[in-house]
Amino acid sequence: MHVRIRLLIAALVTLTAAACDRGQPGAPDALVGAWRGDVQFASGALAAIGDLEFMYVFNVGGTMTESSNYDGAPPVPPAYGVWRRLEPSRFEATYLYYWTVPPASVDEITKGNGWTPGGHGVLSQEITLSPDGDSFESTIRLQLFDKSGSLVEPESVATARASRIGIR
Repeated sequence: MHVRIRLLIAALVTLTAAACDRGQPGAPDALVGAWRGDVQFASGALAAIGDLEFMYVFNVGGTMTESSNYDGAPPVPPAYGVWRRLEPSRFEATYLYYWTVPPASVDEITKGNGWTPGGHGVLSQEITLSPDGDSFESTIRLQLFDKSGSLVEPESVATARASRIGIR
């Protein structure tokens, strides 16, 4: 019984320490949490957008979700993916989303048709966390594929800066 109590205490100390490390630079889960950032593509279909923002959620275990302020124009769902730590303050993420094609005419919408699947996008992001753990800078590479899996245009590259979302 005494050994079990020691094991239980050791497990609780380990879990508490891991939870306290989240958000701390150098901790394996330092990226866990919600983030909001500005993104600027230098080339490709998204380069003309000057006010593009991404919201990210990095989960414990290495999954993530991303959504932008342009997800409604044209309508697209959020992106889903994975992330991992490379070095104490460096991370990488890969996430995918579906893109849509506009209807041929407005009449298509009244017939029950609308924005149809066009293909998918793959975003690869290299992230460097700030020393205080409350912001990051990154490079994003985007590849767009049609429904058959063929590359639609050359890879686009963007820079991004994000800040941790906190309770104010």
